[in-house]
Amino acid sequence: MIHQEYIYELPMKVRDYECDFQGIVNNSVYQNYLEHTRHEFIMTRNVNIMELHNRGIDVVVARIDIAYKSPLHGGDEFLSKLYISKEGLRYVFFQDIYRKADNALCIKARVDCVALVNGKLKNCDELDKTFF
Repeated sequence: MIHQEYIYELPMKVRDYECDFQGIVNNSVYQNYLEHTRHEFIMTRNVNIMELHNRGIDVVVARIDIAYKSPLHGGDEFLSKLYISKEGLRYVFFQDIYRKADNALCIKARVDCVALVNGKLKNCDELDKTFF
């Protein structure tokens, strides 16, 4: 896979309640960070997810692969970055999270999403135009 340049980044901050008893962000919380980043990215493209849904178009996660590299702790500020590619019917979001203080890579993720149009897996020209 040829690395592409990030096309979007979102600054965020760890909230204390997102940490486990070890004082690090619980592994499942990273999926919330990733999803929030995708949603914010989509909104920058002037797309309203609820409006798409009301028209019968749903973008759903088909697979997530996360490599945990360095933990985030309560209060850490970080950048969630992404770029996207298309592989067949899949929209593949490559998402990385970096701790701001030292630019350490915290996670690398690949999130495969697909479009369901009126409940059926299909290519969606509207999303193609939105993302590419």
